Amino acid sequence: MRKFLVVLDDTRECLNAMRFAALRAAHTGGGVTILSIIPPEEFQHWMGVADLMRAEARERIEAHFEVFAKWMRDRQGINPELVIREGDPVNEILAQVKEDPEIGVLVLGAGTEKSGPGPLVTQMSRNSGNLPIPITIVPGDMSKERLESIT
Repeated sequence: MRKFLVVLDDTRECLNAMRFAALRAAHTGGGVTILSIIPPEEFQHWMGVADLMRAEARERIEAHFEVFAKWMRDRQGINPELVIREGDPVNEILAQVKEDPEIGVLVLGAGTEKSGPGPLVTQMSRNSGNLPIPITIVPGDMSKERLESIT
């Protein structure tokens, strides 16, 4: 089975990337892996505080995941998988792709700000020549109707 890897973060464009991945998976008989990455700088505190912050970050991620997972299950018949990693986002995406041979496409949402598509899209685009899978970049301001029509 081919899986679509999509990154769950706090950006608005993440929503369109999730929708695209779920719709494509539903139409092609694939699956969805949702990857959330906790940056290491969030835990530069005392050990006890760092452990508490890590647990809170995981709880927040799992709560966000459940919202997307429920929509994917109810509307698209897709049961997504959640993977939480800690580290540099680009390195963790590359590691996840390398560790899971079923991942066939990386789906990222592009921001709509004048400053560019966002740091993750920019960094992954720079690394795309070394990536063993294609990247799909979904515009952050694309309507639900347009997403449905192209998937």
